[in-house]
Amino acid sequence: MSTVDGAWWKTYFDASYLLEFEPLFEETGNRAEVTRLIELLELPDGARLLDCPCGQGRHAHLLAEAGFDVTGIDYSAQLLAIAKARGTGKRLRYRKGDMRTLPAPWTARFDAVLNLFTSFGFFDDAADDAKVIREFARVLAPGGRLVWYGGSRDGVVSRWIGRDSWHTKDGTAVSHDRAFDPVSGEITIQTTWRGPSGAGQRLHRIRLYTATRLAQLCADAGLEVESVYDGFEDRPLRRTSPEMLLVARKPFLSRVRTRR
Repeated sequence: MSTVDGAWWKTYFDASYLLEFEPLFEETGNRAEVTRLIELLELPDGARLLDCPCGQGRHAHLLAEAGFDVTGIDYSAQLLAIAKARGTGKRLRYRKGDMRTLPAPWTARFDAVLNLFTSFGFFDDAADDAKVIREFARVLAPGGRLVWYGGSRDGVVSRWIGRDSWHTKDGTAVSHDRAFDPVSGEITIQTTWRGPSGAGQRLHRIRLYTATRLAQLCADAGLEVESVYDGFEDRPLRRTSPEMLLVARKPFLSRVRTRR
């Protein structure tokens, strides 16, 4: 299995990232996802949402348009600059930060936390993933919900695709070569691109989770899983679903588990 630096995420999310995943960032798809999120959250106008990490603001911007009070946080200064360029205001703000250590004053601040587009499992130490879930639980108000969307390990492995390729709007050819480590649960992706703006290669790595393990992380943080869907579709997660959308709620009485 190819190796990649544990801090790959510090520099990966830049203009090349936006070009690499351009086909997935269509506005029609963004609006469909936000519509589904609004249906799931069932929150009133003005409810406080945290989009973490928010990337280029493609969900945060639309959620603010829909009437929510949205805070976006991301580690990438380049993506944040794009998000801010789309517009900010009384109901939409962005800041730079690390999702493992959210600001202390945010305790019990948000009615919902959104972790979207496989924005989880980046860190070299799996314990950091658990720390992220605990931080999400901390900043949620009692009764608030976490919406987590990403790859489902069971489905990804059952429908394994070792290599695929596509073209961006400017004609850049992009390919992914993937390797999976069943012990760590990590998938390593080598991206190769060639087009009008140049050519290159780079690696990134994601730790995949099963619904069972993710539910355990939520429970350890005091969150109760309410439902798990087949991605953004309105149907239950299946063994072969490559994408998972999990909804967990913070109860009004905390039940954080302590390990002995």
